[in-house]
Amino acid sequence: MYLRKMWKTYLLAALIGIGVQATAEAQMIVAHRGASFDAPENTLSAFREAWDQQADAIEGDFYLTKDGHIVCLHDGDTKRTTGGQANLKPAEATLAELRELDYGAWKDPKFAGERIPLLEEVLATVPQAGKIFVEIKCGPEIIEPLRVVLDESNLRPEQIVIICFNQEVVKQCREKMDRFKANWLTSYKQDALTGKWHPGTDEVLETLKATKATGLGTKAVDEVITADFVKQLKKAEIECHVWTIDDPQQAKRYADLGFDSITTNKPGEIRKAVFGTGPR
Repeated sequence: MYLRKMWKTYLLAALIGIGVQATAEAQMIVAHRGASFDAPENTLSAFREAWDQQADAIEGDFYLTKDGHIVCLHDGDTKRTTGGQANLKPAEATLAELRELDYGAWKDPKFAGERIPLLEEVLATVPQAGKIFVEIKCGPEIIEPLRVVLDESNLRPEQIVIICFNQEVVKQCREKMDRFKANWLTSYKQDALTGKWHPGTDEVLETLKATKATGLGTKAVDEVITADFVKQLKKAEIECHVWTIDDPQQAKRYADLGFDSITTNKPGEIRKAVFGTGPR
């Protein structure tokens, strides 16, 4: 009887261990704007560095230009990432005008000459086993040009995830390009009087249902993101993705919570923290 009880105990422990390992291996390390701690964000250098650091996926931000091209840029203008060379807004500028500017020298002189990349060029860096999170920074006007570019790329649908804060964009992407996953992004604000955070779990779930989003991309607000929060999302069959985490201990917390991906500016360092392996 004693031996049988001990055997059951060991078997249960082994199964739990396998489950934990499987969860960890299913998680992705996503390079935020590429490996943007080491290279200028949203440039081809940053994306190539991300792959060198063994990122599972890259994340980039995209706008539609005045002449219908999709370019990679986070801010609503070029001022910060060109070191103040010019303050151009993508919707009001042509690709040629945007490409006259240097997007690398502000980070380090060795990156001087970096040009704003097209979505097509970013997609071309993704290896066969890699993925890309395409964050839309403008409105629904980008959807049709986006569909064309994605259809013409060599990537498989499962390699591409569209993400956006704009609920209408997420909704239309799911309606018009349902072969791709589309995640709704959210951050949170705390009410100074009540201490409550908004949006709450119920509101998050309602928005995900209304947009038919396949996943949630949440800001890493530890006070909001609890085990129960994740449990409710998983129950609704919603993927859980978190941004932006550069602290190893915080990354481990979200890995333990079962998040599907962790977005970071330091993919090599965070991969080592979560999996115990660093860059090649």
